[in-house]
Order: sequence, then C-alpha cells, then structure tokens
Amino acid sequence: MARWCAAAGWPVHPLTPRQKTPAANCDHCRRDRHNPTDCSCISSGGWCHGFHAATTSAARVEAWWTSNPRFGVGVSCGPADLVVIDVDAHQAAVPERSRLLPGIPIGSQVTLSGLSTGFDTLALLAALRNQPSPADDESTLRIRTPSGGLHIWYRNPVPRTRYRSSTGSSPKVALAWQVDVRSDGGYIVAPATRTTAGTYVAVGSARIPALLPTWLATELARTGHTQPPRAATVVPSAVPSLPHVRHKRAPKAAERILEPLLQQVTTCGMVTEGAGFTEKLNRAAYTAGGLVQAGYLAETTARTLLLDAANDARPGQEHRISLIIDSALSAGAQHPFHPKGRS
Repeated sequence: MARWCAAAGWPVHPLTPRQKTPAANCDHCRRDRHNPTDCSCISSGGWCHGFHAATTSAARVEAWWTSNPRFGVGVSCGPADLVVIDVDAHQAAVPERSRLLPGIPIGSQVTLSGLSTGFDTLALLAALRNQPSPADDESTLRIRTPSGGLHIWYRNPVPRTRYRSSTGSSPKVALAWQVDVRSDGGYIVAPATRTTAGTYVAVGSARIPALLPTWLATELARTGHTQPPRAATVVPSAVPSLPHVRHKRAPKAAERILEPLLQQVTTCGMVTEGAGFTEKLNRAAYTAGGLVQAGYLAETTARTLLLDAANDARPGQEHRISLIIDSALSAGAQHPFHPKGRS
C-alpha cells in the first residue's frame, strides 16, 4: 500500500507496527528537541518526525518497508493535496447545543434525540445545507476505521487554498462535534493498514478521492479551517505561446534534457488546477537526480533550477515543493542518467 500511495503522488511515512502512530524517531531526535525542517535524519533518508519525513520516492519507500515490512502506512495530507473528513463514533456525553455545530445555533425546536456520534452531527450539518451526508458519498474513497469511524477522502480542487487540520472536540475550530479534519499539518492512516484494534478497510467501490464538494469547502472556510488564500492565477481564455523561460544555465549536456521538463513545470503556472504539477515536478526532479548522480550537474544547481521553476508556477507552496523535490532527487539518484552526445 505504501508503494501504491506514493505512486499516486501521496507522500507516505511509516507507522509503528500494529499502531496508528508514526514510527519512533532515532535516539538523537528523541533526545534533542529540534525543528523537523532542520533535521539531518530526514535529508539523509530517515523517517524521524513522522509526516515531516513523508516521501513519494520509490527508492526511499522500498528501503523503509523492506527494513520493516510490518510498518503501517501514514499519508501526509497537506503535500498530497488531500482534505480528509474524519468521523468519530466514540461513546461520549453529548455536549451543549452550541458545540455540536460551531457557529450554527440549534434551536430548542430541533430534536436531538438519538444523536450520539460524529455521523449524526455531520448528517445534521449536511441536512441544514440541503446536502447529502459525506459519510454516504459513494463517489469518493471512504475508509472504515477499527473503532467504527469513517475517513472520507477528498482532493483539494484549488491547491492555492490550504486547509488546517483540526479536531471535532475543539471549542475554537471544529467542523462538527466528533468530526475531525486532516489536511495541512496532519496525516491519515492508509487503507489496509492493520493495528491491534483492527484493519482500516475501504468502503464501497471508489478507490480514488473525489474533489472536495463546494458546500464542504464553504463550511471549512466558515469554521476557520482555511489559511490566508494565495494570489489567484488568472486562467486565459486562450493559452498563448509561452516565451522562453529563463532559468540559470546548466551544463549543456544536462540542459538539453532538463530544460523541456522545467518548461513543463513553469507552464503549470498558467492554470490553478488540473495541470499535473506534482507529476511534472516529480519527473523533472527525478531526471535531475539522475544527472547529478552521473556527474553532469551539480546538486546545488539542480535544486536551484527546480525551485525557480516550481515556485514560479505555484508561489506560496515552498514546503510542499521542497518535499516533492527532495523525494524525487533522491529517487533519481538511484538511477544515474547519461545523456547522449555529452558536450
């Protein structure tokens, strides 16, 4: 499953065998507190710091799960552009009405008899918006959890808009009582992962996340789950021919191979979605990694070229872009690339 998720463009990281928590950090990272973005273990291929180390690198995924095939699979939601609605079915005392649907007053005329879980509050929210409950959405990937809850996976249709993770028990930011949100700054357990409590099992026939419904996106914005929007990219009515993109010059043998791939990445900036940005950046960085390993290109030059092109196309997504580039460079380095006709 880790390989399948990574191939789909969803960065993965190991979970402790039979648990839903990230695999333990190394002794150094456990002992010394430090920022995960500065951790040398991650850059050298370790899995310390959970979803911060998540990767789509086929080589790294192979190494991690070969070292311990019992690892579960976690998916880092933000870099994967996933918004997962996590519905809990915990047996707990029902809170006061004001906390069932934060920001929506529920009058005394509304009967709440039988309400006991997140399935009920999510259905109530959907009914108030004249929409079907996402828990019944057969068009998208849904995962039944061992505790009886449900993970409803959606794709972020507008990646420049970022969504925060939250818990459904939060008095400040929550979509509904017992309804969590997993996106930036969070991870979700991949289907087929086994824990001591049971297995995460796909429900229905859908195996791919559908686009986040507009009404749910509106509710997430209303409840404070959206981060400040990035500047929108205007989609032209007709795509004009692109001027030549000026990148820093790489050695000629490598440039002939890399320049068209960088151009494809930069072209993604002309549309806000549906351009295959992650796939194109993966391809460019993977190729660059092979060129670096073969001695045709300095790693610092490759990284600068990739960052320039990617940040031009998707400004404001530096963390996600760095994850993609790091993973693909590492994977490409496993396969040195020798272009024909070296100059």
